[in-house]
Amino acid sequence: QVTLMESGGGRVQAGGSLRLSCTASGSIDLIFAMGWYRQAPGKSRELVATFRREGNTDYADFAKGRFAISRDSAKTTVYLQMNNLKPDDTATYYCHLAVMPIITDYWGLGTQVTVSA
Repeated sequence: QVTLMESGGGRVQAGGSLRLSCTASGSIDLIFAMGWYRQAPGKSRELVATFRREGNTDYADFAKGRFAISRDSAKTTVYLQMNNLKPDDTATYYCHLAVMPIITDYWGLGTQVTVSA
């Protein structure tokens, strides 16, 4: 069983910053991907940023230049530094982990980010 523990959400004004953290624990053989998605009310869940198996990163276009994903040396904790936040960034942010050999997806419970104008 794998557990994802998220922290760092909150409420900020536009232009502010937040840093999200997610730590994975449990039976993890090989990480295929680990990162962040978000879902705003009435919208589909979308990728924000993620590490891929080879260590490369993918960012959504809206995140490029404002958000930065990083991880610890054990590769079981990922961080999302979000700068210059905008009201459109308001959403629930979910940590995602995909593990191998049979790719299995795990999700955190989500952390709320609210950006006021």
